[in-house]
Amino acid sequence: MSATAQQSFEQLVSALHDARQAEEQFTLGYSAEQSQFVRFNHAKVRQAGEVSQASAQLRLIRDGRQAEQLVTLSGDAGLDHQRLREALEQLRQTLPLLAVDPYLRLDENPWRSNSLQQQALPELSEVLELLDREAGDLDLVGIYAAGPVCRGFASSYGAFGWHQANSFNFDWSLFHSNGQAVKANYAGQLWNATDFTARLRQAREQLGFLGRPAVTLKPGSYRAYLAPAAMDEIAGMLCWGGFSAQALATGNSALQRLYSGDARLSSLVSFAEQVSGSLSPAFSDEGSPRLDVPLIQHGQAVDRLVSARSAVEFELLANGADSHESPCALSLAPGTLAPEEILQRLGTGLYISNLWYLNYSDLPAARMTGLTRFATFWVEDGEIKGPVSTMRFDDSLYSLLGSQLEDLTREREMILSTSTYGQRSTGSSHLPGALVKGLTLTL
Repeated sequence: MSATAQQSFEQLVSALHDARQAEEQFTLGYSAEQSQFVRFNHAKVRQAGEVSQASAQLRLIRDGRQAEQLVTLSGDAGLDHQRLREALEQLRQTLPLLAVDPYLRLDENPWRSNSLQQQALPELSEVLELLDREAGDLDLVGIYAAGPVCRGFASSYGAFGWHQANSFNFDWSLFHSNGQAVKANYAGQLWNATDFTARLRQAREQLGFLGRPAVTLKPGSYRAYLAPAAMDEIAGMLCWGGFSAQALATGNSALQRLYSGDARLSSLVSFAEQVSGSLSPAFSDEGSPRLDVPLIQHGQAVDRLVSARSAVEFELLANGADSHESPCALSLAPGTLAPEEILQRLGTGLYISNLWYLNYSDLPAARMTGLTRFATFWVEDGEIKGPVSTMRFDDSLYSLLGSQLEDLTREREMILSTSTYGQRSTGSSHLPGALVKGLTLTL
């Protein structure tokens, strides 16, 4: 896919250069994928298909004004060039009607970026064979998606970026006859049958624990282990403006107190935007090279994500963040807790595989609320006793990753976004599990 898609993109860019009028500048973003999707029910294929799509985001700039339009591409060069010319003409007619954009800043550097991550993806037959052998007797419901995703960017200043990343993502749940479920995921770029089998067997083992009598807990504070998938839900909340320069400048960040120096997290906590080596392109949707950005180091705020617009508005130095200033490849440094020691170190408390429906209950205090769901277990003396009925937690990040954080796991999990809204996402997180001395359950 990469050669054909890249050539098509280069031809569109060339056509725009030829059509550009004096005093006009343009940027052109490109998105494409060739994805294989398979839906499962009772561990059997229920729906299978492929999606091949591409689109271009054209932005025209002149006299301090800008306008943009999304163009759906057909794959037919003649038709696509015609659609692009029509979009260009519509934008020309629109620009004089718009006000001057006071925060418009273009990267005028002719930077170049090219990344091809073309690791071989597994044959679907291999996935199905393993699934049938390891879980064919189970009520497994899920979706498998695999294939290359491409992103491109070019500007009239000569900047050009191309990115392709092959990946697979299998997201599934195992349902017990009592209606409870274990949620699991296996995703990445390098398929390993042994690792996939181990993940299936771990989910099967947890499914067995769901058959034990449920444990009902009273509201209160409990010692807890949060698995990487649960940590991903918490990290996802932080991505809602937590590290955003715009949100911090306007007082709308959950990490306001951290960045102002009025609060801090545990010295074990170091977050970073780790674009290099991730599935995300090394350039932003605004047309700037992305940088690896240390966000929090040893519990203290270091840097924030700054888009080109925020750089102008708040007199900051841009660091390649997208327009929404949310991490695309959030990484949390590991700790020292070994996988085989998790239950022993937990002792008596909650083993939380997933969290659900999170929201902020007190944004300035970084206080979150949500539900335990999908294989949350009560552990006594290092042994799982049974599942815990769904409960609501309400706690502050300054507690969970601050005063109550005891350790982080030595091994981290690469979690790829399962979002397919409009197109497959390139977002990811690289997270350990967390052992906390106290997690507050409210009901």
